[in-house]
Amino acid sequence: MALSQGLHQKLLQKLSPQQIQLMKLLQVPTANLEERIKEEIEENPALEQGEETDDSFNEEPLDEFSGDEEEFEPDGSEDEYDNIDISEYVSDSDDEVADYRTRDEQYGETGEEKSMPVRLETSFHDLLVQQLGMLNLDERQQIIAGQIVGSIDDDGYLRRETAAIVNDLAFRQNIDTTDAEVEELIALIQQFDPAGIGARNLQECLLIQLRIRQKAHPSPAVNAALVVLEKYFDEFTKKHYEKIQRSLNLTDDDLREVMQQIIRLNPRPGGQVGSVNKAETYIIPDFFVTNNNGELELTLNSRNAPDLRISEGYRDMLREYERGSKKDKRQKEAVLFIKQKIDAAKWFIDAIKQRQNTLLFTMNAILEHQREFFLTGDETTLRPMILKDIAEKTGLDISTVSRVANSKFVQTEFGTYRLKFFFSESLSTDSGEEVSTREVKKILLNFIEAEEKKKPLSDERLTELLQEKGYNIARRTVAKYREQLNIPVARLRKEL
Repeated sequence: MALSQGLHQKLLQKLSPQQIQLMKLLQVPTANLEERIKEEIEENPALEQGEETDDSFNEEPLDEFSGDEEEFEPDGSEDEYDNIDISEYVSDSDDEVADYRTRDEQYGETGEEKSMPVRLETSFHDLLVQQLGMLNLDERQQIIAGQIVGSIDDDGYLRRETAAIVNDLAFRQNIDTTDAEVEELIALIQQFDPAGIGARNLQECLLIQLRIRQKAHPSPAVNAALVVLEKYFDEFTKKHYEKIQRSLNLTDDDLREVMQQIIRLNPRPGGQVGSVNKAETYIIPDFFVTNNNGELELTLNSRNAPDLRISEGYRDMLREYERGSKKDKRQKEAVLFIKQKIDAAKWFIDAIKQRQNTLLFTMNAILEHQREFFLTGDETTLRPMILKDIAEKTGLDISTVSRVANSKFVQTEFGTYRLKFFFSESLSTDSGEEVSTREVKKILLNFIEAEEKKKPLSDERLTELLQEKGYNIARRTVAKYREQLNIPVARLRKEL
C-alpha cells in the first residue's frame, strides 16, 4: 500500500488545566485538603490565605468535563510585550474570591481553630523500647535487643528469621553474634507487656500468654489449654472439638472451660497499643447531616479549607507598572510572569469553589435518594443506588460522581459512613419489587447474630430463611454476601 499525505478534520476532547486540577481536587478528602492548599500557596507566591468572609456561594456546580476556558500561554512575541492589558488585574473586583466557604446563614462564626485533631500518645514500639531500658543488659546486648524490637511488626509478631537478624547486625551494626544469643534475647523480650509480643506465629503467641498466665494463676484448665495448643492446634483452629475432647478425656464442662481460657487470649497483642490501632484513627467527615424536626440539613465541612485571595503585593507591582512611563522589555517580562501567577491563583481558587459546589450538589442528590435512611438510620430502608442514578439526577458525569464518592465520609446522628456505603446493586423480591443488596446483607447478618451458636445456620438454611421473607436469592449468592460480611462458614461459627 502506497504512502500518501492528506488533510483530515477530526473532533478531539482535550482537558484544560482547570479541568485536570478540578478532577484531582475532587478526589482529595477534607482531611488532606489543607495540605494540598498549603502546597499550592508554597508554589504560587501570588496566592495567599486571606481573612474570612461571610459570603455564601450559590453557584451551579460545574462538571469537570464541561469547561471550555482557554489557557493562557505566553509565546514571547513582540506583540505580546507591546499589548499587555492589566486593567482587570489591578482592579479590586475580585477581593472576595474566597466565597466558596460554606456557612449556615442562621449562625455566626464559631471561632473554632482550623486545625485537625492530633493524637498524642506512646506508640507500641516506644513502649517496647521503654521496657528494654529496664533490662540489665550491656551495650552490645542493648544493640542486639534494639534490633529485635525494631523487627517486631505493628501487630506484635516477629516475622523475621533469626539468621536474618544475625546478618543485619553483622552488616549494619558491625556486631558478630550467634543464633543462640539472639534467641536468648528474644525469650527476654517475649516477657514484655503486652503478653504475647515477639512471637513468630499465632500458636507461639497464644502459648506465651498461657505460660505467663500459668505462672501467675495456675489451674487445671490452663494446663489443659497448653496441651491443646501444643498438640492439637490444628484441630483447635478447625473447631474439631469432639476429637480434642476424646483425646484428653474431658467432660463437656471441662472442654468449655479450656476453650474459654484460649478464647480470652489476644491474637494481636500489638494491635491494642498506641497509634498503630487503625480501628481508632480519627475520621474527618466531609459532610454533616442533621435532622431538624424532620427536615434534613446538609452542611459541608470547610474546616480545612482556608479563605484564599490574590496577593495584594503582586497587584501593587502591576499598579506601579501601569503608572510608570518607561516600560522596557525586562519590566514587561516581569509583568507577564506576574499575570501567569495571578491567573494560576485564580484558577486554583475557582477549582476550590467548584469542588465545594460539586460536593454539595452530589451529596444533596444522595441525601434525597436515601432520605429514609438518614431519617431512621435503618439499613433495611436503603434503596438500590448506583453511580449512574446520581449522575442522572445531578447531570454530572459518572466519573465525577465516582470521584466525589471516593474517600469521602458523612457524619449523621447514627454514625459516620463512607459515601460508598450508600451505593449498592438491586435485588428482586417475589413481588417484583427491587430492594438494595445492603438490605439483604443486613437481614442475613441479623439471622446469623440470632442463630444458636451450638448449631449455627448453614448457607442452605440461610437461603431458605431469606426466601421465606420473599427475597429471590440463590445459595451461592448467600455465600458471596456472607464472605463480603467477613462471616465464616457455619462450622467455624460453632461455639460450645
